[in-house]
Amino acid sequence: MTEVDDLLLAAKELDAADPLAGYRDRFLEAGGVRSYLDGNSLGRPLKSTAEHLQQFVREQWGGRLIRGWDEQWLELPGLIGDALGAAALGAAPGQCIVADSTTVLLYKLARAAVAARPGRSEIVLDADNFPTDRYVMEGIARECGLTLRWVAADYNGGVTPDAVAAAVGPRTALAVFSHVAYRSGFLADAAAITQTVHDAGGLVLWDLCHSVGAVPAQLDAWDVDYAVGCSYKYLNGGPGAPAWAYVAQRHHEDFVQPIQGWLGSADPFGMAQGFEPAAGIRRLVSGTPPVLGMIAMQDMIGLISEAGIEAVRAKSVALTEYALSAVDALLAPLGVKVASPRDASRRGSHITIDHPSFKAVTAALWEQGIIPDYRNPEGIRLGLSPLSTSFEETLIGVEAIRVELSRQGRNPGS
Repeated sequence: MTEVDDLLLAAKELDAADPLAGYRDRFLEAGGVRSYLDGNSLGRPLKSTAEHLQQFVREQWGGRLIRGWDEQWLELPGLIGDALGAAALGAAPGQCIVADSTTVLLYKLARAAVAARPGRSEIVLDADNFPTDRYVMEGIARECGLTLRWVAADYNGGVTPDAVAAAVGPRTALAVFSHVAYRSGFLADAAAITQTVHDAGGLVLWDLCHSVGAVPAQLDAWDVDYAVGCSYKYLNGGPGAPAWAYVAQRHHEDFVQPIQGWLGSADPFGMAQGFEPAAGIRRLVSGTPPVLGMIAMQDMIGLISEAGIEAVRAKSVALTEYALSAVDALLAPLGVKVASPRDASRRGSHITIDHPSFKAVTAALWEQGIIPDYRNPEGIRLGLSPLSTSFEETLIGVEAIRVELSRQGRNPGS
């Protein structure tokens, strides 16, 4: 038997024993796609979502018209936020809400955080954080006359408590980090890092875009101040789906809303002169809730709750472990290097592999119905969504990378 045969046998055995295997049938399949390994960028839609969107247009939007706002729509951001908090974030009710995009929520939360720490002059973040996080903090530093203090992160890893401890101090107003690093997949020790920043008197804002729905969080237990995340990756909310935010209960009263909109006011329909913030998490809202974009979120949050986030995490670990074994067997001999942590406890639900030819390889793979994700400078990310990705599908993708990389090696410049 060849290495591929051995890996295929192992994949079939793992799929047969997978307690979450039945959930794969609940997702829509894309025609012509043989292996979808980009769920950490855009999750597959659920079959129920297609039905619920049509039902919403016919019965709620078409049937109830503007009455829908009074009947439920205005309450959806908080209701869905609470459901997400319970299913995946370890957050008690009243601390999570759906609104805006990740970028806008990052701005709102960070501006509120620095306003809550007057007299402190630094925002701490890592140089390998997602570009939006870095760009938003650069803008806030410029607006508020603050200094950015950069934390170095290992290329194959991420931000550690020791590195953070060396960077924070009496000038730290806010620290901004990603729970799972977008490139390497490194899973940060959020509890220890949060405590380290608090010991220095600062506040912490966590970006959970690449972990929510695949890696459990315990925002309350970790004593997190603020958190934000998108919903179109492992929450399968669809392209452009709204983001969500968490603000710990203890910060509600001093939360200064930097984008004052009518729905974040104490009495939106009072139309009063002058802004008075709403009580609780609703003060984070600015404008009209993105109702259509929240329907798919509801479906996936329900599925995660049904499966259990710990079971989802166990499947995620098993998938990435299997992917690493396939990469080591099939791709390492071709010069491919793993650029993600080997330790599963420090790894999210994607792994990154590097090779100088991967940009061209990715383009060729997409034409073949093999869909991984390319990230500069030379990485392919294998994004493995626990509820929709099988072990055999993972092998199909890795084997296709091997075939295409070998072909390009035989035909330089192809």
